[in-house]
Amino acid sequence: QLRLVESGGGSVQPGGSLRLSCAGSGLTLATYAITWFRQAPGVGRQAVSCIGNTDASAIYADSVKGRFTISRDNAKNTVYLQISGLKSDDTAVYYCAATPRTGCYADYGQLRLYDYWGRGTQVTVSS
Repeated sequence: QLRLVESGGGSVQPGGSLRLSCAGSGLTLATYAITWFRQAPGVGRQAVSCIGNTDASAIYADSVKGRFTISRDNAKNTVYLQISGLKSDDTAVYYCAATPRTGCYADYGQLRLYDYWGRGTQVTVSS
């Protein structure tokens, strides 16, 4: 079964950090651009960051620039999202998704572009 598996979520205080992982299961992530999305209660799924599969170029949503860093380790078949300076507004379920496109473009937030999705990992920021 081809799928993505997220891990690394948890509960942290404001200002804290987490590293989320997205691993491919039966899926070679090196051939896909990968995007992290998040979904808070009552809100639509929003793109956070995308990383290309060739030069690993990255795009970030304005709300996370300077706080989140996306990276990939194709040898481990895993994409990471390092999140720091967490705020209560970052509370959400975080999903990773794979698109066969090689790079990240301005429309990377379109859900229809993605062939594979993980089940998500919860990030809760609370004091």
